[in-house]
Amino acid sequence: MRLTLAATFVAIAGMASANPEFWEREWPNTDFTATTITDWTEIMSGGPPKDGIPALSDPSFLAVGDESTLQDREPVITVEIEGETPRAYPIRYLIWHEIINDVVGDTPVAVTFCPLCNSGITFDRRTEAGVLDFGVTGKLRMSDMVMYDRQTESWWQQAVGIAIVGELTGTTLQTLPSWMESWAQFSARNPDGLVMARPDARRAYGENPYVQYDSSFRPFLFSGEMPPHDIPALARVVRVGDRAWPMTRVAEAGELREAGVVLTWEAGQASALDSARIAAGRDVGTVRVRDDAGADLAHDVLFAFAFHAFWPEGEWMLGQ
Repeated sequence: MRLTLAATFVAIAGMASANPEFWEREWPNTDFTATTITDWTEIMSGGPPKDGIPALSDPSFLAVGDESTLQDREPVITVEIEGETPRAYPIRYLIWHEIINDVVGDTPVAVTFCPLCNSGITFDRRTEAGVLDFGVTGKLRMSDMVMYDRQTESWWQQAVGIAIVGELTGTTLQTLPSWMESWAQFSARNPDGLVMARPDARRAYGENPYVQYDSSFRPFLFSGEMPPHDIPALARVVRVGDRAWPMTRVAEAGELREAGVVLTWEAGQASALDSARIAAGRDVGTVRVRDDAGADLAHDVLFAFAFHAFWPEGEWMLGQ
């Protein structure tokens, strides 16, 4: 339904969006004179208006043993900060809210998920401009979520964590190590951990509004180049810096050690973007990414088209 509404809105907007003045009326507090955008046709409405997808702040948590709703194979984003109790943020909530502003110990974080890119990244919200709180603009660039900070209303590209419009243009957020895994994997490893509680909002939590999206031939609202090497546009890849490993290669090997990175794969995690019920999605497995010393590395598991769009000169780790 959300995809249909978005397509309708885009058809109405037409070529007006090619001019930043089109967005200035909706965003009077954003400085559009400061930007890295050179082609404004890249900015498109995803359908919902500003905050139409409501980001969350200061969520409540349950002890792992008190959670009775999540199914074993459901995906969560895991945040483990040294000295703090590990936390799981279920995708069943993030798929409807896309950003969760939280504080883990002394670290203010933004846990983000862009369904159209399958990009799940955790950022440190501290910047030279202060601690920022993030919301959802309702805009897309190359099919990836455009976030905004509530302090300056600058726009941020979620896939890369960089401000692209507004006062803070060029500012980069620090990416923290986090990863998607199944609820069963998180809870088995962290029996004393915490899991985000159900938000107080009317949403169909547990359902997927993007049924069979990750089986599509082309991404939504994307007109850029398709990935090279005959890699399907919506195939998952594991991105570490400007390198990408096809998920299929990691799964087949079970473990890969390349370029100072150790990637391991384990079955048991459902795709959030497959069946109508997230828990029933096909098994896409869990990837962990560490360095040679065993420390977790910041990374992302996103669709191949998004990697190629934002890292066009990136290195494809094909093992050939």
